[in-house]
Amino acid sequence: MKHKKKIVTFFVCITLVAAGYKAITGFNLNTHHTVGDVIDSFDGVNVYFNGGVNHVSERHLAADGYNLGLKYQCVEFVKRYYYQVFNHKMPDSYGHAKDFFDATLASGALNPRRGLFQYRNGSGTLPGVGDLLVYKASALNRYGHVAIVTAVDQQQKYIEIIQQNAGPFSAPREQYALVFEQGIWQIQHARILGWLSVTDPAVPESGLEDARDTL
Repeated sequence: MKHKKKIVTFFVCITLVAAGYKAITGFNLNTHHTVGDVIDSFDGVNVYFNGGVNHVSERHLAADGYNLGLKYQCVEFVKRYYYQVFNHKMPDSYGHAKDFFDATLASGALNPRRGLFQYRNGSGTLPGVGDLLVYKASALNRYGHVAIVTAVDQQQKYIEIIQQNAGPFSAPREQYALVFEQGIWQIQHARILGWLSVTDPAVPESGLEDARDTL
């Protein structure tokens, strides 16, 4: 009987913790901002404050009906960025952040669901400014995360990213170290799976900027 009570108590505690986490992360604990405040921007695309990471306002649709995502989750920002900067609409406009990366694809292959070229972290190349970084899920975030690369400095060996919905007290920009070993570059971050890019690896390097400019 005591053993059974312990089991019941354990599951009750787990349920309460899960419910508490969901409730807390659904509210804004930062009194300095309200949901919808502009807290940063890049290439003219705003980053909006979302409060709790699990907070959702409504679905954001572009004027032509394209699904940009749920306000103001991380996915909504990166899709809005690609829509406004590159005039790019993903063939599959749905899915969680972690679903943006297809682990079955070789580095440099076209990701058909996103209409972008996919690169693995540690495959030897580096992302470029404007590329879409994809993070895998974690114990506290089962949906993963996405961000946009804002700077790449091979001399100082770091990249900078901009993100939406990083948390009520987290900065919209972060920097990660770059490691160069045996001729291979890698972003030093355990959760980064890789990145998506409008840049076709088949286009000669001298034509990369021209290729981006025409999109």
